[in-house]
Amino acid sequence: MDKLRVAIIGTGKKKERPDQFGFAMAYRHADAYRLLDACEMVACADIVAENARAFADTCDVAHTYSDYREMLEREKPDIVSICTWPHIHEPMVLDACRAGVKAIHCEKPMSDTWGGAKRMAAAAKEAGVQLTFNHQRRYGMPFVLAKKLLDEGAVGELVRLECECRNLYDTGTHFIDMLSLFNGERPAKWVLAQIDYRTEDRVFGIHCDNNHVVLTEYENGVFGLMLYAGRDKAPVGCVSRLIGTDGVIEVGMSAEVPLRCRLAGGKEWRALDAGGGGIHGPNLINIAIADVVACLQEGRRCQLDASNALIATEIIFGAYESSRRRARVDFPLDIEDNPLMAMVASGDLRPAPGG
Repeated sequence: MDKLRVAIIGTGKKKERPDQFGFAMAYRHADAYRLLDACEMVACADIVAENARAFADTCDVAHTYSDYREMLEREKPDIVSICTWPHIHEPMVLDACRAGVKAIHCEKPMSDTWGGAKRMAAAAKEAGVQLTFNHQRRYGMPFVLAKKLLDEGAVGELVRLECECRNLYDTGTHFIDMLSLFNGERPAKWVLAQIDYRTEDRVFGIHCDNNHVVLTEYENGVFGLMLYAGRDKAPVGCVSRLIGTDGVIEVGMSAEVPLRCRLAGGKEWRALDAGGGGIHGPNLINIAIADVVACLQEGRRCQLDASNALIATEIIFGAYESSRRRARVDFPLDIEDNPLMAMVASGDLRPAPGG
């Protein structure tokens, strides 16, 4: 069987210490593909030729391009990984769909606007392209085991989900997405939120809130609560909390206790074996990309599918819109922009320069 041809858009520059201006995720994607016998890395593209050459030398890639459209046309890849900043995800996904690729694996967050996220998902669906987003924590053992416990009825019927994340847009895209996983990928019905944005904080060029309080209700009646009040405060105290009629499961209480539960009526928490895994790994991108490729080969829907990513993305942009309107926002979300970016551009929000 012929190998799947893989190309990377946006190699970036590999740093000793990745930060909010670049993580060089292309290198991690490449490492994952190179572990798979079914794949071969054939090309990469970056607007900085030096970055593309350094990536090609490191990852043993034969062809480099400064124009990703030329790469798509000439190399005709089966799979494309998009590892650029979010504001250019949309045109790249649309171009890859038009180029006839079989699968696109894109970095998160989905897009810089709600309209862009919807258009990408719609274009992939129309073209029959498998479009996935790198919410790799879905494969982390503490989360997987928490979901298994929930499905087995360990804490009864699910009533409420909670999470704590540094901001809604960048960090929240992971942990709000995890709430979707726990709740069986059910969409939300509405969101009511307030955000604080007093100090400028940009991640990959996009404004991110400093603090937030978000309440949402999913279609099955389960409520979701997302809170953040600063690095020195812990209103939730873990990254994910699953509250059932007969107990509570917590994920990410600490590095030493990545998973624990307490049954109804009990006073003591019970630490659970998470198989050596934590909320950040190990090897989650390798596992995620292996599943992306297996899903393509087997014709099954991947849990990283764009339709799942849209659930969290709608809550995020809906929360910003709720803050803009100062009102509850009912779904489907009827905006196209990014309300936080729009409020900054209009002067409604005037964050002080960030550190």
